[in-house]
Amino acid sequence: MRLTPTERDRLLLFGAAELARARKARGLRLNVPEATALIADTVCEAARDGRRLAEAIEAARSVLGPDDVLPGVSDVVTEVHVEAVFDDGSRLAVVSDPIGSSLGDEAPGALLPGPEHSDPPATVTLTATNTSSVPVSVTSHFHFFEANPRLDFDRAAAYGMRLAVPAGSSVRFGPGESAEVGLVPIGGARVAIGFAGLVDGPLDAPGAKEEALRRAAACGYLGVKGAGA
Repeated sequence: MRLTPTERDRLLLFGAAELARARKARGLRLNVPEATALIADTVCEAARDGRRLAEAIEAARSVLGPDDVLPGVSDVVTEVHVEAVFDDGSRLAVVSDPIGSSLGDEAPGALLPGPEHSDPPATVTLTATNTSSVPVSVTSHFHFFEANPRLDFDRAAAYGMRLAVPAGSSVRFGPGESAEVGLVPIGGARVAIGFAGLVDGPLDAPGAKEEALRRAAACGYLGVKGAGA
């Protein structure tokens, strides 16, 4: 059975969540990895059932309470981010306060954030329009070229680029909303594996960009010559 990296990650998450469910059923209180896996898996399964983003997040918030986890877990698991495949495409779900009753900054050993980092300077600026009827979020290190097919922007200019925002943050595009975004080149080894599967290899390999554009056009991505409007 051939699986993409995204599919392998999904199976790993499901396995961890099943372990958490089994331990919870035995009356055990969950630790941080178990609670995180169960919350994230609930989002993914709700998406698979055809529920909308807000409904999936609400389901994840109701799966665990303070009595279901070990002491201090609710102070550590204050937010869970997971990419889930909804009927309208892959979207980022952010489940804030998923367990409740945390002590926040008053918790023993709490880590208090320092000043925020400034955005990295953009090397490319373009305008992206969300043509869908639902919000679309793109995370900081997602290959922007492969972002949601209903986002309309110059895909060729975005090839090999990511958002010029601090790591771990995201940009949200409301339905019908246009926004100017800054992009910077993806660093490191410049290999794009997974995402939407339009590259799955070195970004700078000979012919890689042309093949990715061809795949995007064939799949109906907006912002590519030959794609449907």
